[in-house]
Amino acid sequence: MANTVVSLFSIVLLCITAAQGRKRLHLNNERLTSYPVINDIDGICKTMVETQGYTCEEHQVTTEDGYILSLQRMPEGRSGEKADKPPVLLQHGIFSDASTWLVNSPDESLGFILADNGYDVWLANVRGTQYSSGHTSLIPNDTAYWDWSWDELASYDLPAFAQYVYNYTGQRIHYAGHSLGTLMALAALSQGQVVNMLRSTALLCPIAHMNQIPSLLTKLAADTFIANDMYWLGIHEFNPNGGGAASKFVEDICNKLNLNCSNLMSLVTGPNCCLNSSRTDISSEPTATKNLIHLSQMIRTGKIVKYDYGDQGQNMQHYGQPVPPLYDMTAIPNEFPLFLSYGGQDFLSDVKDVQVLLNDLKDHNGNKLVVLFKEDYAHLDFVRAVNAKQMIYDPMISFFNVN
Repeated sequence: MANTVVSLFSIVLLCITAAQGRKRLHLNNERLTSYPVINDIDGICKTMVETQGYTCEEHQVTTEDGYILSLQRMPEGRSGEKADKPPVLLQHGIFSDASTWLVNSPDESLGFILADNGYDVWLANVRGTQYSSGHTSLIPNDTAYWDWSWDELASYDLPAFAQYVYNYTGQRIHYAGHSLGTLMALAALSQGQVVNMLRSTALLCPIAHMNQIPSLLTKLAADTFIANDMYWLGIHEFNPNGGGAASKFVEDICNKLNLNCSNLMSLVTGPNCCLNSSRTDISSEPTATKNLIHLSQMIRTGKIVKYDYGDQGQNMQHYGQPVPPLYDMTAIPNEFPLFLSYGGQDFLSDVKDVQVLLNDLKDHNGNKLVVLFKEDYAHLDFVRAVNAKQMIYDPMISFFNVN
């Protein structure tokens, strides 16, 4: 039973946000150096953007805690006309990277659609993903490299991305995040970070309160807190596709229950209505096991708080108090423009949990909060549905245009 629960845990989190399958790069031990623009022959620009006829630039930024992250920029549309609208920063979710926004055809993928609508598009890749595996003093083989959760993504990665784009373009930025990318923004905004650099924020499948999710698999995984055991066993990197323990867990559940892994997707994300059936190959990026522990804590408690070290002494050491500090969603400025879209079939950004978030935002200025509900959409439809342009992206772009 224990092995089954561990396997369920890995599958649950594997499916939170999926990325298009791609050739994986070999990670070496070379230290990366930060350059304004780089040339990566195996990067997202060369393999996913330029192949579609778009101009693309590779950028790098270093966080305050030393992680070297990659950004891709699409400065013009397919027509070759330079962007005449503000920059938009796109932030993927867990187990994914910037390819999230490019996996469908240019007429269906948000990254391409925004570029063709005149926006200066920037694609972010958080720490630990294959294009953001550098550090000023560590390598991914070092345990210390993986000592982070989404706390650090919100307090270091997102501000670094935003500051870089803001400085580079000289303009305030629209932000769009999916799944964990929404939690990063909500946490940062509630702490007063990046507000002065952003024009607006679009939240697709907002992840905030998470204790009412209907997926029994997800609940079971979080309740048993298996990731914590993995962490103390020394498994600090969780890589579902990279072999080792995490990959074995995924394989075990498929074999044990005689299931096709792709069939588990709807049990975790909800029944996605509108995915392209020809694009079912899914690969996933690594994340920190500590990040999964943090998400499990949220599912179990329903609270949006910093990482709980499970010991009052350690919490005192990190936070100066015996319990982790709260991220207060009501602290998000009421006049800050928010676009929030969620689906009636989503098992991760559940309708009931989203309603709790909307209650947090009940004092938000009425003309600064746009809420779009799609009854038939589940979690992955928001980034991979063939009709997402008409259903989600066009209204979101209209929101950007007036903010």
